[in-house]
Amino acid sequence: MSELLRRGMIAALAPAGVPNCDIVVTDEIGDRLCAVQVKTRNSTGTDGGWHMSKKHETLTSKTLFYCFVDFAMGKECGPFTYVVPAAIVAQTLAECHQAWLDQPGKRGQQRKDNDLRRFLPDYSHLEMGKYQQGWLEPFREAWHLLAREANQS
Repeated sequence: MSELLRRGMIAALAPAGVPNCDIVVTDEIGDRLCAVQVKTRNSTGTDGGWHMSKKHETLTSKTLFYCFVDFAMGKECGPFTYVVPAAIVAQTLAECHQAWLDQPGKRGQQRKDNDLRRFLPDYSHLEMGKYQQGWLEPFREAWHLLAREANQS
């Protein structure tokens, strides 16, 4: 939220209990809104991703965005954020989870579906030919996406 305020946007914490939204962003007269869901990590996971669930495959509102924050613990750089529209997150999670299901497990067995998902900066291990290392970089610090949506008429 501090980053949004620093960039001149009007942002406030969503009321407690609001599903799928942590921060509400609006214009100066309250006409145009977008919502932000924040996901954080501290770089300790082996795959470099964020925990998600099956429900995130269905959240596709054009006014919903995710801010994937990497606190970059133990790295020379400071924290950074990927600002990604919900529709892109939903499509990525659905396609990559299906690709994971379609591949055999470590012992050659059929994988079982579950509600867990991982949003990753690199899905090369799935050998899909997309979502490889660097695919997420256009969304790094892409705060302009929120400003544009909040200022759409």
